[in-house]
Amino acid sequence: MEEQKTPTLEELQSLIEMTNTLNMEIFYWWCIALMIMIHAGFLSYEIGASRLKNALAAGVKNILAFGFIVPTFFLFGWAIYNAFPDGLVPRMDALMNAMPWSQAMGPNIKDNATGIFWGAFALFAATTGSILSGAIIERARMSAFIVMTILLGSVLWLFGAAWGWHPEGWLTVQWGYHDVGAAGVVHMIAGFFALAVVINLGARIGRFNPDGSANAIVGHSMPMSVVGLMMIIVGFFGFLGGCIIYSSGAQWINIYGAPTTLSAFAFNTLMGFAGGLIGAYLTTREPYWMMSGGLVGIISVAPGLDLYHPGLAYLIGMGVAAMAPLVNNLLLKFRLDDAVGAFAVHGFGGFAGLVVSGVFLAGYPNVNGMPEISFLGQLGGALVMASLGFIPGYLISYALKKAGVLRVPAHAEERGLDLTEVPAQAYPEWTAIYGETVKPNGSVEATLVVDSKPASAQ
Repeated sequence: MEEQKTPTLEELQSLIEMTNTLNMEIFYWWCIALMIMIHAGFLSYEIGASRLKNALAAGVKNILAFGFIVPTFFLFGWAIYNAFPDGLVPRMDALMNAMPWSQAMGPNIKDNATGIFWGAFALFAATTGSILSGAIIERARMSAFIVMTILLGSVLWLFGAAWGWHPEGWLTVQWGYHDVGAAGVVHMIAGFFALAVVINLGARIGRFNPDGSANAIVGHSMPMSVVGLMMIIVGFFGFLGGCIIYSSGAQWINIYGAPTTLSAFAFNTLMGFAGGLIGAYLTTREPYWMMSGGLVGIISVAPGLDLYHPGLAYLIGMGVAAMAPLVNNLLLKFRLDDAVGAFAVHGFGGFAGLVVSGVFLAGYPNVNGMPEISFLGQLGGALVMASLGFIPGYLISYALKKAGVLRVPAHAEERGLDLTEVPAQAYPEWTAIYGETVKPNGSVEATLVVDSKPASAQ
């Protein structure tokens, strides 16, 4: 019988280190899987929020956002995050190391980290595209959406992440900016970008009356929307897990390098979610806004997930979510048709969360000699994120509008984007429900009837 060799201390140490490394990989692997649930949720709730004639087009936009952002994020998005923490002047060594031809950007038996972190960030990027998608359903051209979502998901938010979500980002190093759950760098940028696009895109046909009053355009499946929003909440546990750094043989750290725990994230994520549900329910009594309020609650506490007391997180989530539907109603006063309330949920929710964190976390110390958290630092960071989303979003969508490619023609919008942009029918019952019409060439197509009624006060 062969004698077993006792491992040396060096071999045992190497084995422990490799086990820790593999555990890190496994943790982020499953974070990525959960984040894909976010996109299944966005797909479901935007399909449900669309009328029957636009249901598939809403879903296809979400799928295409994923398909275009992932490769463009690989080609240049990851490089932007790594190269621009100082502002608009790149760190050339970091830029070149994150380019597609770099040894780090592919299978490498000595590198267990780059691909898994790249994957998590790619899913953050795709989330921005899904946020934009919901705001502009039922009238935006598919091609215009693809252009905008690439620029938003693979360029713009990555400057925000480099500045305020990088351990050496200038917002953190100079202002003490604190946003561990990406309320500003993901949600605010995408929400303000969506608001800018909505301004140039215009409202759906029939959304507003000549006197400025709004008509309700009701999606074809409220249950699908509510289930989709709950799926997003499930996916958020992967999203927020990806916002915390696994340190082999040491305590977890937040994105800025300060010690934290998954327990802190669990306390405050669930309490913010629960508070958001109740806050939006109290001001609307509507299932759709109740679930959207749960999302607002999580976003509003995201900047301080590592530091808040759970009771405070509940109150913040409740308060911000109670205001979110009122913000959406304010947009209606200005004839702005954000179809799913994306700005109120993500833009306003993120902005309010950052400002509130500046009140309750002011004076909390940062690590590595960085400035302490302050109200002005949080407010300034929020204004930077808002500008980074809104200004490019307005200019890009304005250019597409002037080129005549931002919005589908009126006749195509009235027929439905499923027939004009996909084309396909969402349900076999389409013709049975809506009847048929004969086209000039003699062929038969489904006819969709659109009902509009005055919007009830929320």
